[in-house]
Parts: sequence; C-alpha cells; structure tokens
Amino acid sequence: MSKKRERAVTLAEMVAAMPPPVEESGGRYVLPPVTARGFTDADGCYWRLARGPLDPRRAKRLAADADVMSMGEYYDDQAEWWLPRFLADAERPAAWLEARARSGAADLPVHEAYEFTADDGRVLLFIETYC
Repeated sequence: MSKKRERAVTLAEMVAAMPPPVEESGGRYVLPPVTARGFTDADGCYWRLARGPLDPRRAKRLAADADVMSMGEYYDDQAEWWLPRFLADAERPAAWLEARARSGAADLPVHEAYEFTADDGRVLLFIETYC
C-alpha cells in the first residue's frame, strides 16, 4: 500500500479557480482620489495629490485662493465612474464653512482637506467627506 500524500492546493490555484467579479450597476470601482494619489476629471485634466490632510489655516487660504475647489462627488455617465464635484465660486464660502465645522469632528461625517495640482499649475482644494 502506497502512503502517497495528496497534493495540497495552493492559494494561487484557488484564486485562479474563482469566478470573475461581477460588475455592479453604478459603474466601475475606482479608488478615491486621495487613495489613488490623483485623478483625471471629466475634462481629461490629471490632478496629482500635492499634500494633505491640510492644516485648517492652509485649507482656509486655499478656499479663497485655489483655482478650483471640490467637495462631494457625482456619477458621470460618460466616464462611468464617480468624480469629484467642482464648486462654483458662489458656493465656495458656504462649502468652506461646512467643511471647517466638520474638520476633525468626533462624529460623522468627517471632512478633510487636501491640495491637488494640475500640470498647468492650477491648484485644487479637495474636501474629502467620509462616514
């Protein structure tokens, strides 16, 4: 009688045998801009993470001086993924007050400010909101 042991299945073989993930409605999964350290907006401009989370004083300066400010996100049907929502100049003061009130909050949601830059030199104040 042979005492030959059965070969153990490796992790790579188990992963290879798994069915491919099913794409859920609502678009592809894309890493959040901060996690990905950058993102491409709907106009094709690439924004690279420069620094953050920002000190509230720097974020306050950028709320007034940055070329673009973003808070929240929206689903882009053409790109088929979620993109940051850029604010109109009139929306920026109220959005900054809301973000400042929620920055570092002990309860949810929490807002954190990040600075992104584009290749053309523009600066984006990106307010990330998460629960």
